[in-house]
Amino acid sequence: MRADAVRNRARLLEAAARLVAQNGVEHVTMDAVARAASVGKGTVFRHFGDRSRLLMALLDQAEQGYQASFLTGPPPLGPGAPALDRLEAFGVATIRYLLAHRELGLAAAPPPERRFCAPPVAVRRAHIVSLLRETAAAGDPELLAEPLLAFLDTSLLNHLVHRRGIPQERVEAGWQALLKIVKSSG
Repeated sequence: MRADAVRNRARLLEAAARLVAQNGVEHVTMDAVARAASVGKGTVFRHFGDRSRLLMALLDQAEQGYQASFLTGPPPLGPGAPALDRLEAFGVATIRYLLAHRELGLAAAPPPERRFCAPPVAVRRAHIVSLLRETAAAGDPELLAEPLLAFLDTSLLNHLVHRRGIPQERVEAGWQALLKIVKSSG
């Protein structure tokens, strides 16, 4: 990408982030982002194609920091702690991350047929499978990862916390209870 295109993209993402913070995701339009970034609407479309891709790019910025926390960050979330401790920390951190970014995550969610193969989900799956292999838990790590991964779904977490009113701490405890099943099978 040319230097001016990189600057424009950064300016557009900054403007979109500001609009999300000020007005909520539902009010972010391509027109509003163009106005906030002082560029033409065509520039927004050239960089992102549509609103969904713009929101995905915005979410990707947060996702990069979140992924770095468990891939290279300090233990117990990052390398250096026992696998089950990392898995517990990973689940709690993921619940917190997904709930903190839930509006953006819900708005940018891929259609149902692509939901389980979205790149962020694939990274989470690979991480869970890797940690399950380290624990030597009984069963197939790839299949055991799926119910754990299902618990870490933005739509489910939104439903539990914001629709049913279950406290986030209780949801985090639910993750830890799931891991007790994994621990007992190892």
